[in-house]
Amino acid sequence: MHPILISFGNFSIRSYGAMAAIGFVLACLLVNWNRKYAKMSSDQASTSLFVAMIAGIIGARIFYVVEFFDHYRNNPWGIFRIDQGGLVFYGGFLLALAALWGYCRLCKLDIVRVFDVYAPALAIAHACGRIGCFLNGCCWGKPTDLFLGVQFPAGSNPELCYPGEHLHPVQLYESAEQFLLFFLYLYLVRHTKRGVTMASYLTIYGVLRFLNELLRGDNPKVLADFFTPAQVIGLLIVPAGILSLIHFIRHEPKNTELSH
Repeated sequence: MHPILISFGNFSIRSYGAMAAIGFVLACLLVNWNRKYAKMSSDQASTSLFVAMIAGIIGARIFYVVEFFDHYRNNPWGIFRIDQGGLVFYGGFLLALAALWGYCRLCKLDIVRVFDVYAPALAIAHACGRIGCFLNGCCWGKPTDLFLGVQFPAGSNPELCYPGEHLHPVQLYESAEQFLLFFLYLYLVRHTKRGVTMASYLTIYGVLRFLNELLRGDNPKVLADFFTPAQVIGLLIVPAGILSLIHFIRHEPKNTELSH
């Protein structure tokens, strides 16, 4: 755990913010690299990224603050310290999705193909962000006896929650999953029918996030004292992803397939 990456006197660069920034830069490069598959101009790709970034940060922070409001009840200024961690992916994903949808409607872009192009970019950005979570000491896992277990420093939130325990590095599990899925989505967006990449992303991420939550040790249970907020959302997203995947595979005309 290294929450502070570099310090220069009173100025410091936090690991979470640095990894989030790296993830965003990589996502920008990928969207611009693949923008032709959604028939976006360079300006449209850049503007859509700006819209998605702002909406994603706001949505992710709102979800986190609502979920852990007691922590901010007497520290309202802490709400704005996103460099210290505290972003809920689903919150950012849903608001960014809505913002992108609005932008695509405004510019008359093919919403589905834009979402296809964004899938590999989201995967690589998320992978980097989860490394930041691990370095920051947030989003920790449950105790484990496996050799993969890690012990966080004394006084850190994971150690205070589970004193002396070795915990699942669930942040790194999810990061590894997203790095691998990045290559899958990159292939799909270039070689499959319209909508298949987007639907695959929704389905696979929803399933993996549901399973990863079983190893998380920091999230509250909200539904029947069993499911976490992310699992509840996953229960809605996975069926939507599966139905979308079936629809696009079966009904999307062949002439919309991408040429190699």
